[in-house]
Amino acid sequence: MPRPVNERRVGRSYGALVFKPAGIPARELPEIVLGLDEAEAIRLADLEGLYQEAAARKMGVSRQTLGRILEEARRKVADALINGKTLRLQGGEIYIEEETGMHKKVALPTRDGMVDEHFGHCEYFTVYEVEGGAVKSEKRVDSPDGCGCKSDIASALAKDGVSLMIAGNMGEGAVRVLRANGIDVIRGASGPARAAVEAWLAGSVKDSGLGCGEHGGHDCSH
Repeated sequence: MPRPVNERRVGRSYGALVFKPAGIPARELPEIVLGLDEAEAIRLADLEGLYQEAAARKMGVSRQTLGRILEEARRKVADALINGKTLRLQGGEIYIEEETGMHKKVALPTRDGMVDEHFGHCEYFTVYEVEGGAVKSEKRVDSPDGCGCKSDIASALAKDGVSLMIAGNMGEGAVRVLRANGIDVIRGASGPARAAVEAWLAGSVKDSGLGCGEHGGHDCSH
């Protein structure tokens, strides 16, 4: 017997959406149904730009399953666009768990207990688990060699549940890699790491939007 399909997590409501070529009644066109799980896979991988492993985590499926969903979804969209068919978003084995924007694990590049000025050369990462607007626990994650965007630290932290990085200076290359792994970024923090995460919890820390190249010429934008 075929294995049952596990429900896939969808992070937003899509409603009833139908797309068709202009000027032709839908009843006169062949129709393709794009499942909501397929639409979600396209949103995460193609619109949000997440790596497939990160998109799979958000949907609660394996990397291989996400790849199959995405391949079929792209084929359906291409068929509808190229061959002038109606595309209806509907169905799929899903449950909706809308994204709240709340982060449960936050990481900070750290040196001697302080937010390290340069993400790519930090001594270690401090990972804080937060709950109810307060720090619940913290742990140290040692940096790999070359702990910046050329290492696998972003993937490793994402697998551990980290969804936010609070840092000092960081180049755009590192920002892109972190975001592609499903980790949001806030730059411009300084001082003790614990104080920085508590300031973020209090709502007083915002992303400076400034990369390493705008702070004295250090280039982390690889």
